[in-house]
Amino acid sequence: MDTEDLKLKIEEGVELQRPKLIELSLKIHANPELAFQEEKAAAWLTGYLEENGFDIERGIAGLATAFRATYGQGRPAVALLAEYDALPDLGHACGHNIIGVSAVGAGVASKSVVDRLGGSVVVVGTPAEEGLGGKIDMVKGGVFDDLDAAMIIHPNCLNMVTIDALACSTLDVEFFGRPAHAAGQPHEGINALEAMILAFNSINSLRQHIKGDARIHGIITDGGEAPNIVPAHSAGQFLVRAADTGYLAELQDKVLNCFAGAALASGARLEYTWRDKTYAPMANNATMAELFGRNLGSLGREVVPFDADLGFGSTDMGNVSQVVPSIHPIIAIASTDVSLHTPEFAAAAASEAGHQGLIDAAKAMAMTLADVLQPGMLDKVRQEFGAG
Repeated sequence: MDTEDLKLKIEEGVELQRPKLIELSLKIHANPELAFQEEKAAAWLTGYLEENGFDIERGIAGLATAFRATYGQGRPAVALLAEYDALPDLGHACGHNIIGVSAVGAGVASKSVVDRLGGSVVVVGTPAEEGLGGKIDMVKGGVFDDLDAAMIIHPNCLNMVTIDALACSTLDVEFFGRPAHAAGQPHEGINALEAMILAFNSINSLRQHIKGDARIHGIITDGGEAPNIVPAHSAGQFLVRAADTGYLAELQDKVLNCFAGAALASGARLEYTWRDKTYAPMANNATMAELFGRNLGSLGREVVPFDADLGFGSTDMGNVSQVVPSIHPIIAIASTDVSLHTPEFAAAAASEAGHQGLIDAAKAMAMTLADVLQPGMLDKVRQEFGAG
């Protein structure tokens, strides 16, 4: 059986799964679970994989809702990554139901490839992509050490084989002041909210003088108790993003100076914590991306270069891409006037267009796995990764 015959078999295999995959996707969509709480989604996905002959390891890397499902033996081992966490209030407005189920569908369709070419296909369930960096824990736990390549596909409004994802760090800040009656004795107070507002204004000024692809944004999570009390406490959470980790570190220092200056000006005491999980930039493996693009094109989808107008996000897939050759393509399920993290995109993730995106994503990933396992191809993938 040559590669093209294998790919035809893959397409047939995904089509046979279509009703079950759509059912799984809609179940996960209708039962959104936040980061590290994805008990139902993880159970449904591993249950389906187990029914289809995969060996399941649950709770890997010390994460209750992470899993590893393997079909085949040994190396080479190609990983298909699943995400399935949702957003607060918005549910699956990032389409992670499609990400998780497409990986599972691709894994099952790849069994025929492994049976023919050897090696193994590994579906890796990765919780908590939205802000809590589950893959970062999994990288540290060695989950990807014995894998040769990794793929994940994300829904959006265009078909793209590479993305620019920013390094990202999270800052938690607090100001501590002194309460007082805001009308009677305001001079007795130290206003922690004013300190936070000063810091915001300083960051707004800083934005004029940072690189065009860097980002700083945040929210106030505590701004006081009542308008007639000088706020004695304020708190906020901020994200700092940059195209590379070197500039990220430089930007972190500048952002922190905004808070330190506000503390000095207001008299409030500053406490801060940089979270220990930094999202790494995405290292796209061009060899794999080219293969994926051909396969996606063969399914009738127009593939376009990365479009910066979509904006720059961050993903813990970037951390995976630093340790194993990886791709993170995008598949269109909505029109270009629909943005991620909106109710409209959540609706798209359960629409007919979303279902077709799921099916095409599963096909393209499994077809690319068939390419990667061809003799000599993995050497090219590894050579590029090593050169990077």
